Amino acid sequence: MYAVIEACGKQYRVEEKDVVFFEKLDTEEGKKVTFDKVILVSDNGKVQVGNPYVKGVKVEGKVVAHGKGKKIIVFKMKPKKNERKKQGHRQPYTKVEITSIKTAATKTAAAKEETAEAKSAAKKTTTTKKTTTTAKKETTAKKTTTTKSTTAKKTTTKKEEKANA
Repeated sequence: MYAVIEACGKQYRVEEKDVVFFEKLDTEEGKKVTFDKVILVSDNGKVQVGNPYVKGVKVEGKVVAHGKGKKIIVFKMKPKKNERKKQGHRQPYTKVEITSIKTAATKTAAAKEETAEAKSAAKKTTTTKKTTTTAKKETTAKKTTTTKSTTAKKTTTKKEEKANA
């Protein structure tokens, strides 16, 4: 999977775990950077091209280091005037490691996994609470039934709204 992103006025082709040198970014070392301007995404032969950008796709990276490039010599000379000027320039850069390319499909799959994990964790906690004393059993049983009934009410109202629409 690779993506073409636009950053710092240039376009870069990036993949996960790539190290890319961008022009100086105002981010500290070790911080995360997200690039929203994704022009193209290719996932196993499926290519999505944006107009101008692909919606719902983000590229995330981690700032590894800041530095300066090699010195470039700028030499100016005017003939027959004995005028010479020599300057040097080092362009600052930011070294970024691409950690992930998130598409809309991966976001929905990750959200489904998180909700499934949350439900299983909630079930585990309610079962451990029920194994405590008898007084606590009654209160936790009441709490779990009330939460289940409220969630059931919410889903039925959403279904009714969909049916009415």
